Amino acid sequence: MDVRRPAVMGQFYPDSTADLRSNIEECFLHSLGPGQFPPTPEKEEIFGAIVPHAGYTYSGPVAANAYYALSSSGIPETAIILGPNHWGIGSSVAVAYKSLWETPLGKLEVDSDAAKELVKFSMIVDQDNSAHKQDHCLEVQLPFLQYIYGNGFKILPIIMAIQDRTTSVELGNAIVEVAKSRKTQILASSDFTHYESHNSAIMKDSKLINAILSLNISDYYGILDRLQVSACGYGAISTIMTAVKKLGAKEGRLLKYATSGDVTGDKSAVVGYSSIIFV
Repeated sequence: MDVRRPAVMGQFYPDSTADLRSNIEECFLHSLGPGQFPPTPEKEEIFGAIVPHAGYTYSGPVAANAYYALSSSGIPETAIILGPNHWGIGSSVAVAYKSLWETPLGKLEVDSDAAKELVKFSMIVDQDNSAHKQDHCLEVQLPFLQYIYGNGFKILPIIMAIQDRTTSVELGNAIVEVAKSRKTQILASSDFTHYESHNSAIMKDSKLINAILSLNISDYYGILDRLQVSACGYGAISTIMTAVKKLGAKEGRLLKYATSGDVTGDKSAVVGYSSIIFV
């Protein structure tokens, strides 16, 4: 079975087991994080989450808010992880298959049965491991998942080079079919506004987030186009909105929003980060 080696280990997150666990714990306790370690004291059904994918120094604490919440939702059989293809390598919509993904916290097996089902339910998805080799957006979610769940679950990594509304809705509907036969947790990996001022990012992202929280895809794409919001995983976000709404989610809940400027102090050109869960 093919083993996907980490592409950004030692850059986006530490390359040793001990240092990585320590870094994740720092994210949970950070002033931008939940302020405590998982699990949460109360259980809640969560249908999915949106999480950022920058280096842990920048977006790890914001991401920790979602993972803290997810720690109460039970260990999934399969974690379905969506994100944008930053490199343009491979198929337009590529699902990994017959492989193990490695991090300093261990290896996670791809749910190849789920990958076959996804391809069966959607004509736009290809089984393609090459598209995933270099990209960071899904990889950086795995250590957080391993921290809260251990290694006793499988993953279904899906990376999108095409993110238009038609593609996203079709993919979301296919994910719903896959989720019907197994316990899943769905994650969309995306940052929000890129390289604008702190105030501009807050203005644009807050409007886009409001559409996400209401699960209104028409409003979402309208705001995305009108304000030219540079959220890199915009298609992954609309895909998860489609899927969780059909699976029973009533709304999104914003857990934390911040920008890179909140971390570095430089607010002239920032990236926006958000943790959102769907309940």
